[in-house]
Amino acid sequence: MTVLGYQIPNFSYPDTAPADLFANITRQAVEAENSGFDTVLVMDHFYQLPGIGEPDNEMFECYTLLSALSQHTSTVRLSSLVTGNTYRNPTFLAKTVTALDVVSGGRAQLGIGAGWYEFEHQALGFEFGTFTDRFERLEEALQIILPMLRGERPSLDGKWYHVHEAINSPAPLGRIPVMIGGGGEKKTLRMVAQYADESNIICAVEDLPRKFDALAAHCDRLGRDRSEITVSYQTSACIAPTHEQAVKEFEEFVARNPRAAGQRERAVIGSPEEVAARYAELLATGIDGVTVNAAANCHVEGRVELLGRTLAPLISGR
Repeated sequence: MTVLGYQIPNFSYPDTAPADLFANITRQAVEAENSGFDTVLVMDHFYQLPGIGEPDNEMFECYTLLSALSQHTSTVRLSSLVTGNTYRNPTFLAKTVTALDVVSGGRAQLGIGAGWYEFEHQALGFEFGTFTDRFERLEEALQIILPMLRGERPSLDGKWYHVHEAINSPAPLGRIPVMIGGGGEKKTLRMVAQYADESNIICAVEDLPRKFDALAAHCDRLGRDRSEITVSYQTSACIAPTHEQAVKEFEEFVARNPRAAGQRERAVIGSPEEVAARYAELLATGIDGVTVNAAANCHVEGRVELLGRTLAPLISGR
């Protein structure tokens, strides 16, 4: 499962034409693999998120991109962070993730969530529905997808999906791990306890103990061993050889993307020593690992590798 994951959340880089984007993205994935990250993840969105940029910023369909990256990497797992369940029929998603597993030599991971970006749904014609609708759909989808990934032929006559002995051939090369994203204590963490191998949480650091307690309570009620579930924590970082350079690169990012100004309060910005110290504090909270993006300066050659070489010893030394 993901203990040190590198997420690529944006594809708008200065002085980079569309024809050159994939080369930059590939370089990031290779740097991540070579520097100690165990998973490379990309967002499953078609419009850029408001906290990073504008809706018309460049965005790639995640599974096409992950499949392409699989041909340029050899050891990292490949995953969305996370798939919006509302964007694909569950049988189609099971086939898609399985195809990624086969073409990557058994390195696919399924990250999935209920979906939340209403503007994107409305603009592109995806049904959004209510909060309850989306979580009902996610649970039904998991009851179809997981058996298909495990070699079964599920049937379901549900409220949202109807399938009959759904076949998934070729089968995955191995067991595809499942990550559920989100920190909702009543619904999301209950589904983690019931269906998933990993929980990827976004929340304030001070809220983590409450999330841990909620997950443990769901596991107790369902008879699940809490130790079987990896808990990773989503973060953002901007690292450079010096503090001053890191701040400069982050501020250049905000100047290009004013909507990202709010990340100043959340991102870990600084030299390798400063970044390592902050992540050591995060790991001491009880999380099993982190997923980290470097939206501000991932396009700069060597920055992803510097990030991995800074964080990997914190993980391996635990």
